[in-house]
Amino acid sequence: MSSRLAWIISIAIFVLITIGTLTPLIEPPKRPEISSDKLHHLVAFWALVIPLCYFHLRNAIWVLPAAIVYGLLIEIIQPMVGRQGEYQDFLADTLGAILGYVTAFLGVTIRNSRSATKS
Repeated sequence: MSSRLAWIISIAIFVLITIGTLTPLIEPPKRPEISSDKLHHLVAFWALVIPLCYFHLRNAIWVLPAAIVYGLLIEIIQPMVGRQGEYQDFLADTLGAILGYVTAFLGVTIRNSRSATKS
């Protein structure tokens, strides 16, 4: 994966997360499944972190903290746009970001071990 492609994917996911979490709701949801909502948060932040960390693991030094702060900012801003900020969403965002890094780390490890055995 090229650096440019990693950035394009991450920016696209960032935009989708921002729209999905900060667009005011016309009517509040009727008691959604809590686990489903948290799973959406986890998967979104998992997907956000993977491309840049997979391209270069050292990116995790700034990608992980940036993703975690982004998740916190979303929860702080949501009440200002007619949504409800929840600390459980922030925890799901954080866990998703960490799991995204772990997934990228494992992917890079497998990629490097395969290329080492081919040499």
